Amino acid sequence: MNLYSEPGPDGVSTRVVINSSPTYGLAFGVRYNDEDVIEFRWARQETKLHIVDTITVPALQRVILDQFHMDFSHEYVIREWPVWARPYVIGSVGATRLSSTATTASFTRLSFGLGAGLKAFPSRHVGFKLQAQWLPLWVNPDITAFCSFGCVIHLGGQLSSQGEVTIGPIFRF
Repeated sequence: MNLYSEPGPDGVSTRVVINSSPTYGLAFGVRYNDEDVIEFRWARQETKLHIVDTITVPALQRVILDQFHMDFSHEYVIREWPVWARPYVIGSVGATRLSSTATTASFTRLSFGLGAGLKAFPSRHVGFKLQAQWLPLWVNPDITAFCSFGCVIHLGGQLSSQGEVTIGPIFRF
């Protein structure tokens, strides 16, 4: 994940890079019909952050990225496929918190996600999930409202992209 800072006095923006590392988490959901699922998901990634595009030697700093999302998925029943295998699309919205373990510095920002995957249920209560998702983080939010006879709200800012591949078990009750 790349985070960009505002240009400094010399007009140069620095780039902050968050290294890749494994993530763990939990999700709890409700199937409200045969093909649609709503889940609350928490995921944690412990990783290192470093600054590039600077003259000084970049220092690594340990950070923790916590993600709290509501996931909305729609599964497809395809006639030619086995009944126990279902492809799906997923959209999510939530918040991502990035905190440093060395200092008390942290921030929480809006994040969302779009992706697709495959669920396989070899038994009624146990299955497996393979999912790929794009999860951008709204780093520098800029919200401006202009009001006179009505209001116009302008949303701006900067997105930082992250890709995620998830493989794990599903327990269905």
